[in-house]
Amino acid sequence: MAFEDYKQKDSVVVIYTGEGKGKTSAAVGLMARALGNRWNVAFIQFIKHWGVGEHVFIRDIQPLFKDQLFFYKGGKGFYNAGDISAQHVSDEQHQLAASETYETALDCVRSGTYKLVICDEINNAVHDGLLTKKQLEHLFKQRAPHTSLCLTGRDFPTEFLKYADIATDMTKIKHHFDDKFLANKGIDF
Repeated sequence: MAFEDYKQKDSVVVIYTGEGKGKTSAAVGLMARALGNRWNVAFIQFIKHWGVGEHVFIRDIQPLFKDQLFFYKGGKGFYNAGDISAQHVSDEQHQLAASETYETALDCVRSGTYKLVICDEINNAVHDGLLTKKQLEHLFKQRAPHTSLCLTGRDFPTEFLKYADIATDMTKIKHHFDDKFLANKGIDF
């Protein structure tokens, strides 16, 4: 097939999943590419609420992009992971935060305002039971025709690969955490 025989889709669904590091970093890179092409972008955070580097970066660049970049941080920390930052958060508070964040993401996906909506760590929220698979499927089906969607997090439900145009499994080969070293600021978060 010749190159001129290829067509371009109006929008795509991108999945970054797996046990390896780099899912959020890939989504931030995708955000940078979209903003560089003057797209309106919504970055919706489902888990991380503490001061991670990507949040500081997004906060700092928001004034440059004004209404072109929407950022919503709705998470309460990792659920049932012994995360010290979330140890005083009840199951109900996690559930409520996930539901509110989902509604924000759904509004962004439906609106047609954004050419790219990134739902960072949404796969974790589904895997942990804070959101249902039915809600995730609804997000795919409610997407405005020209809105691309990026979902990140471990444990993406394989039965939904049919909705994906690009799916990447980040595979860990080695990580210093396995040798009992804590995550490094600037590298891991």
